[in-house]
Amino acid sequence: MKRLLIHVEGETEEDFVNYVLAPHLYDKGYETVGARLVGNARLRQRRGGIRAWSSVRADIVKHLREDQGSVATTMVDYYALPSTGEKAWPGRDEAGRLQFDRKADTVEQALQADLTAFMGVDFDQRKFIPFVIMHEFEGLLFSDCAAFSRGIYRPELQADFQVIRDAFKTPEEINDSPVTSPSKRVLAIIPNYEKPLLGTLAVLAIGLDNIRGACPHFSDWVTRLERATIGPNMAL
Repeated sequence: MKRLLIHVEGETEEDFVNYVLAPHLYDKGYETVGARLVGNARLRQRRGGIRAWSSVRADIVKHLREDQGSVATTMVDYYALPSTGEKAWPGRDEAGRLQFDRKADTVEQALQADLTAFMGVDFDQRKFIPFVIMHEFEGLLFSDCAAFSRGIYRPELQADFQVIRDAFKTPEEINDSPVTSPSKRVLAIIPNYEKPLLGTLAVLAIGLDNIRGACPHFSDWVTRLERATIGPNMAL
């Protein structure tokens, strides 16, 4: 049995881990599953901003060194990850110039390489499973537009959500410009959208299975987390 700590970006992701993902992973053999806001939320320069990779990495390294029997992962939005300067996340700048199907892997492989180099040659890479949400958490809510609208008590908005969903092959491909990112599209429909409350209600209504069925990259991450409980010879 293993312990899992998921380093998340915000309160909505924290609720998602606690109320949706954790119960599923307990059934797969985890002893504990917890969520922790990346860095210290009180030190963020602006609400919703994510801290520099160097700071987040320090949290992950501290956790892995303190708990030798644990696995660490991330759950952060690809959209708006710092790409340049001292706050940059490895691989994000390069990924921005690539086609969709290479973006997430580029960032995740770069995160793995950076943390492994920091931990040293004896580090077991299976203890860190990097994951970035494509393109951001709100994209996952388009996995089931009927459940999304019911979950936030606005069933009349199902058609509006479905128009957006139908324009893309998967919800993960809803793009990441400052105007057309998933969260901006939701705000255009619901100007008073409150992510911590409505995002949590929506994802509870949608459910893990529906998200996995519609979002292949997300589903692959969950599969890797499941396999991490198999034993010392598991293949992530």
